[in-house]
Amino acid sequence: MERWLLSYADFITLLMVFFIMMYALSKVDVAKYNAIAQSLSVVLTGSTIQDLDTPGPSLAPGVTGAQTSEQPVDLAEAASQLAEVQKQIEKFISIDKVDGSSMAAGQSSTKLADYIDIIEQERGLVISIKDTLLFPSGSDELNPQAQVVIEQLGKALDQVPNQLRVEGHTDDLAINTERFPSNWELSVARATTVLHVLQKDVGIDADRLSVGGYGEFRPLVPNTNAVNRSKNRRVDIVILKQKYSEF
Repeated sequence: MERWLLSYADFITLLMVFFIMMYALSKVDVAKYNAIAQSLSVVLTGSTIQDLDTPGPSLAPGVTGAQTSEQPVDLAEAASQLAEVQKQIEKFISIDKVDGSSMAAGQSSTKLADYIDIIEQERGLVISIKDTLLFPSGSDELNPQAQVVIEQLGKALDQVPNQLRVEGHTDDLAINTERFPSNWELSVARATTVLHVLQKDVGIDADRLSVGGYGEFRPLVPNTNAVNRSKNRRVDIVILKQKYSEF
């Protein structure tokens, strides 16, 4: 018998064993695996877990392994509520005016529509309010008329269950006072002032509210002139869509 045949036979045998092992590893006994997992769960946590062959929670936030059905009725209702709130706010700012006696320095219009913009974004509906309507320059204390405006807006916002995020923004002109060492502090303080009106005076649940301050770092337009800077100084109230409520 040729010696190469012995080596060939050994090689074929090893190859067969390798594929048998691979096949065995690919066939997991789900029942036994479940039994082991259940036993470990009882010992470690005192409770059982669902069967491993049943789709369970995914590692991705907000996503499960199970197939979920869409709820078009709920989504349609939420969209309808949001559209109604937008309609009410648009009507309010189109007919209401700013009290001339409480206008901040530099204001040239008494129309609310000139100071409030409604913007649709992917994350939700943004009510953007220019700072000249709300605050004196470099301050987080509301102008007298601003309190009334925020309360009226808040009444419309309270009609939807969505989370509300209040965001403060400034221009790029530096501020350095004892109270506000930088634009970060000013933007946060202004947003917080508006949030307190929504929570304390309007009565919106605190667990629906959050606050953020971006300083000069989220401008709407480049801070190249006075007109653009006035557009960037604002407080945004964002009605968040459901899928963005956790962020």
